[in-house]
Formats: sequence, structure tokens, C-alpha cells
Amino acid sequence: MVSKDNGRRGFLKKALIATGGIILAPNFISCSDDDINYEKAYDEEGLTSKNFEQGVASFDPSSSSVIIWTRYATANSEIIWEVATDSDFTTIIRTGTITTETYRDLTISVELTELDADQKLYYRFINSTDQAISAIGETITLPENASEVKLAVCSCSNYQAGLFTAYDAMANSEADIIVHLGDYFYEYEAGGYGATDENAFLNRQHEPAHEILTLDDYRTRYKQYRSDESLQLAHQKKPFICIWDDHEIANDTYKDGAENHDEATEGAFETRKQVALQAYSEFLPFSRLSEDENDIIYRTINIGNLVSLIMLDTRVIGRDKQLDLTDYYTATGFDATAFQTALTDTSRSLLGVEQRNWVINEIQGSAAKWQVLGQQVLMGKMYIPAELLLAFGSSNFTEILTELVTIKSRMQADDPTLTTEEITRVLTAIPYNLDAWDGYPVDREIIYNALNGKKIVTLAGDTHNAWHNILTSEAGTEVGVELATSGISSPGFETYLGETNAELLAGFEYAMTTLVDGLQYFDASRRGYLMATFTASEVTSEWVFVDTILSDAYATTVGHTATFS
Repeated sequence: MVSKDNGRRGFLKKALIATGGIILAPNFISCSDDDINYEKAYDEEGLTSKNFEQGVASFDPSSSSVIIWTRYATANSEIIWEVATDSDFTTIIRTGTITTETYRDLTISVELTELDADQKLYYRFINSTDQAISAIGETITLPENASEVKLAVCSCSNYQAGLFTAYDAMANSEADIIVHLGDYFYEYEAGGYGATDENAFLNRQHEPAHEILTLDDYRTRYKQYRSDESLQLAHQKKPFICIWDDHEIANDTYKDGAENHDEATEGAFETRKQVALQAYSEFLPFSRLSEDENDIIYRTINIGNLVSLIMLDTRVIGRDKQLDLTDYYTATGFDATAFQTALTDTSRSLLGVEQRNWVINEIQGSAAKWQVLGQQVLMGKMYIPAELLLAFGSSNFTEILTELVTIKSRMQADDPTLTTEEITRVLTAIPYNLDAWDGYPVDREIIYNALNGKKIVTLAGDTHNAWHNILTSEAGTEVGVELATSGISSPGFETYLGETNAELLAGFEYAMTTLVDGLQYFDASRRGYLMATFTASEVTSEWVFVDTILSDAYATTVGHTATFS
């Protein structure tokens, strides 16, 4: 084994980097100087997989780079890493050594740069002292000119809610890349959100058992999730492009707080945010905009001249606190004027000015066929009658829903017998989810107005349900399409409705697509992922569902297919 000159060539970053108040683990950089004549200094016979308990993974492929990752269970262990063009490792193109260190919880992430484009690569890690070898990971570099790419889009994996069968399905799919839109894990305690009597037999209670708050807590939770064989397989077989959402920190996170954080009992939110994002960067590394901007996760992945995948941070860097409808109820009812004033306040932002300007420049400056926003929350305008929102969970909810759908259907048919009162019931609509872009319409409209005729494809997660929206500006101009994935295992509307009857769920889905303008498709109850296939002429999206998260024996079905050109 030839050692690397870690100080000069191979690994350029040696310690945690603190910028902007957020501490993130760096990627160790390997460049073309590391391409050397290499002879193995270990015997492959008798090697075992011990100590590589979280498997292997790769992240953020480009036409010239990709990040490879593993974790080894002991500190101060010298780990050999190898990258080859064949699974037998007869043609090793890059290699090096790295020592595990506790400051980054023994994780290793090597950013391979100056690679050739459009390659299938294989990688592995070895500790010759312990006679240990990792699984063989598979990854790619992107083509400089792409004719097609398949993205498996997913979000919202809750360990104690069920098995990760959707990850297994993606691992065995034809996807080139898995795009994870956040809620990679959940911060809740064992027996909390997602745990039910129905899934208790799986024995997948969260570790640690309490709600996670400290750096060690967050690291332990990542290690538990990465112990799952289906998730390990997905990481082993496909490169991931990831972005964080709220539960990687706490529910409904915004830039200086979260719904699920109480500073009086849980300490400063800034401390919790810092340790959560440090752990994130240790287990889910990502390429940085520059060496000077190590705290910024938003970035663009260009897939040839076909797709410009613009990954956004709608959670941490710029989001103002969400509005709460209950704050606008007075003794005389809902104060619509005050609510509308707050909603359209130009000082409130989802992205922050710097990121918003950046994404506009990325879209306007891109020559790619498809401008794709990879981000967390629904962008489509999801307004529903206020009367229905207020009735949610009440005994007369179904009755009101039926009445409103009937009125809306009559409106669509231009029924001349409609009364003003009936029309008002439907048109008096408010956003159902103020955590989504609907709660920040100013940012959304600024982006729409800056498109200059370009149409966008937005990928979304967060809701645990599947959606297909037509995106329109306030002026009614169609500006793109939204493809939103269901969750891996997190519960959807079926839980909130308290309903598993297929016929009743289908009725609710029909009602939503009737009442919400622009909503083309909605699935309220199934878990799975979205397969988006991009070519020069069209985008084809398939909503793929698994039939169970309670058994390893599962089947997949395509619930809906849509094409956008």
C-alpha cells in the first residue's frame, strides 16, 4: 500500500469548519494526483465485514466527481479506500488511506474529483489490521451530454412506523440516482409519532428512547436508521442527492426555532440546530458551493445539458416562522384582513434573500432543457374552502365535504341555479398548509416572475402523500408542474382522517382534486416513491407504491403516470 501525502495532495481538509454559526464535517478531497501505480498490501482471503456496521454510500455525483462514504466502528483505525471500474477491482483508478477520528463520529467521506465523465464505478473500504472489508458500493459519474436520466425521488422515512420496503424497491429499480428530499429520520421518542399497535410487533422503536437533543443523540439515531438493511442496500446500489427538511432537527423548523422545541426545557434552539446539522453532514455529506461556504447546503447538480437539479434549503437558512391560523381568530370570528396582510408581508421569506437571488440566477443562467427544483414542501397553490378546513376532524366533516364538492362540480358545469351563498362557500378558500410555499406566497411569486418564459419542474416531499400539481402564477399563467412523492413509511392522510376504507379514501382524493384548482392527482394513503424520467422531449413521472410496510415480502404498483413536455 502506497501512503498518500495527506497534507499536500489527497486530503485537504482536516478538521471541522465553523462558518455562519453552523459546524459541518468536511469532505476529504481526492484529486487526480492520487492516481498512482498501486499494489494491494493486504490479503483478500479471510476478510469479514465486521465494524462496517452502517454500510457504504455515495453522494452528489457530477461529471467529474462523487463522494464515497462509510463508517468504521473503532477510532484511530487506518482505512484503505479503493475505487475501480469493475466489481472485481482488477482496474483500480483511485485509492488512499484515512484514519477514523471521533470528532466526526468515525465517519469517512471522500470527495473524488477530476474523474472521467459517464463512468460506472465500484468502491470499497478495508481495514487490513482487523481483516475487515466493507460491502462493494456502486456509483456513477454523470455524462457531459445526457439523453435520459431516471431520478427516484423520496422523502419521509420513519423507522418506527414500518419497514423501509420502498428503499428496497428503489435499490432494485432502474433509477440512476436517488433524490432524497428530507425527513431522512424523525427526532421523536420511542413509541411516539409513527409507532402504533399495528406495527409494534416489528420492534423498531427509536434509539435513543427519548426525543433527541444532543450531538450524541442525533448520531445514535442516524446509526440506527443506517442499520436498516433496505436503506443500506439503496445507499450501496445508488448515489444519493440529499437535502434536509425539518425532522433532521425538529418538527416545523424555521431559521431560529421549531414547533417541536421548547427553549425553557430543551435549551437554546441554536445549539440543537448546530449539533443536528453537524451529525447530518457526518452521515449525509454533500458537495459545497465553495470552500468558503461550508454551511450552505443549497446547490446545483447539472446532469449534462438535460437537467439542472437545483437543491433548495427551505428550512434553515432563510425561513421565517410559519403563520398560525389560530392567531387570527377573534371573538367575532376569523380576521381575514389581518391574515391576508401577514401572508403577503414582503419582509417574510421562505428562502431568504441571498438564496432566493441565487436560485433565480441559477434558473436564468441555465442552458439545460429542464430546470428542476429539488426541495421539501409543496409549491402548488393548495387552497381549500375555509369551511372545510375548520370542519376537519368534526362529526360533520364528511357532510360538509360532500356539499362543497357538489357545489364545485355545479360551478364547473356552469349551473345557472347556483346561489351567491353557495359560490361563496367554495370560493372563500385559504391555504391548508402554512408550512408550505402557500405560507410564503411572496417568495413563490418572485421566483415565478423571474422565470422569463422558462417552465420549472418542482420535486416535493414532506406531506407523506403523493401529489401532481400544475403550477400557476397569481396572474393565472402556467409556469410548470409539481411532482410530489409519498413517504417511505411515515403515515399520511389516512391517519389524520382515521380511515382505511379504500372507497372512502378514494372519495376524499376525488374531493381534493375537485376542490383544489390545479391539482391533477392525489393519493392519500399509500407509501412509496416517485420515478421521474427526463428526456430531451418530455418528463414522465410514475408514482410507485409498495403494498406493505409491515412485511419484507412486498409488491410494487404504479398508481399514476403523468407526462410533461
